[in-house]
Amino acid sequence: MSRSAVVLTVGNEIVSGDTENTNASWIARRLAQLGVSVRLMAAVRDDVDEIAVFLRAERPRADFLFVTGGLGGTPDDITREAVAAGFGVPCEEIGALADELRARFGPRGLGEYAARWARVPRGSRPLANPLGGAPGFAVENVYVLPGLPSEMEAMFDAIADEFRGSPIACWRRTYRTTEGAIVAVLQEATSGNPAVSVGSYPRFGPAGPEVEVVLKSADTAALAQASAWVEEALGNLASADGGERAASV
Repeated sequence: MSRSAVVLTVGNEIVSGDTENTNASWIARRLAQLGVSVRLMAAVRDDVDEIAVFLRAERPRADFLFVTGGLGGTPDDITREAVAAGFGVPCEEIGALADELRARFGPRGLGEYAARWARVPRGSRPLANPLGGAPGFAVENVYVLPGLPSEMEAMFDAIADEFRGSPIACWRRTYRTTEGAIVAVLQEATSGNPAVSVGSYPRFGPAGPEVEVVLKSADTAALAQASAWVEEALGNLASADGGERAASV
């Protein structure tokens, strides 16, 4: 079975809809390449108690929990304190990291401002920020990354090997039909292939109703068996383009 992850995005601007939550989607796609399946995406306000409650509830239920956002130096950047509250520990300064930040930002008159980023939950491991200022950190199975997409992606890729496993492969085809017409096939594909996730996504195109059937699994043999069965069961309904026969996510 593939390992599981939860992705939490922090920020009033995300919850209000002012900013698209692109970080969560990017992390989910990247984790699939590494063999980790995201079972939950969520967004919460800049609120210490809400973040802490979420961490306490979800951290034990996943192999990894990723948090993005709230690592800067403005008053609403409270993710460090919230994660500390979730673990029931104080924030403590990592001396070597504070000295590094002072040296880096001191020439710009921002040494002490940047040094505050070195206060992280007790027991944390700092994560370097290749493209920005505020470092991330990891504590147990929780990984805290910046909210700025370019910085988040660079930091994630720097530690990606920590999550690497068998990639989750994907098979997809589009059929000229409706979900109701093929529901029995979808149900049998789901019950008969417990190692494979089965999804169906309807849409209405120029030629009429279509359904994209998507199978995913880290078990390539199980995926091949399931996709061959679905293709045989629904083959006469396939659209002209056919979709992708098999691919890694």
